[in-house]
Amino acid sequence: MAFKIAPISRFYINSVIVGIFGTVLNLFLLGMAAYVLARFQFRFKKLLVGAFSLSLLIPGAAMLQPLYLTVNALGLYDKLIGLIIVYAGFGLPVSLYILSSYFLTIPKEMEESAYLDGASFIKTFFKIILPISKPGFGTAGVMQFLLCWNEFQFAIILTTGNQSRTLPLALYYFKSQFASDYGVMFAATMVVIIPSIVVYILLQKQVVSGLAAGAVKG
Repeated sequence: MAFKIAPISRFYINSVIVGIFGTVLNLFLLGMAAYVLARFQFRFKKLLVGAFSLSLLIPGAAMLQPLYLTVNALGLYDKLIGLIIVYAGFGLPVSLYILSSYFLTIPKEMEESAYLDGASFIKTFFKIILPISKPGFGTAGVMQFLLCWNEFQFAIILTTGNQSRTLPLALYYFKSQFASDYGVMFAATMVVIIPSIVVYILLQKQVVSGLAAGAVKG
């Protein structure tokens, strides 16, 4: 019944696309950056880390107007790619701290032995560091996916119509127009929350081990 009342199928597909690509883009941008912050000392490092820390204190509502103007100027308004870029950027501080904390738990001797064998920085990262960092990436990936999947504020401002809107907006649609039909609202709610639960269950071990490792060294 819920699928007949509102275009939940369209919203569902949009959420899957935004969640997957927003997470992949976030981890791709942050993987090597977090590794460099964890392993190397360079000029303005503390300033850079401080800037990421301060960004956690900025409420999302304060960024709505600048983001709207920027996305609109780039021609990305009411497009999934616009949401993907915004979500990937919005989750950067959290992913950075999760990954950099996990990289600190990896013994430096592993990298040093690889360098002695002639491996480059890129090869060492992708062949040695990346495979043993799956728990850290799993934790950051789950947090980022849940952010993309459940976010409402940016989605309602940066999209219009049904072609680019995501599942949280579908619940708002039911609340505003079908508030008396609680059975349909409950069905729509279950459609929204089940994927989040499934993702966490599948990556539960990585999340627990990643957070535990970060708590020791982070």
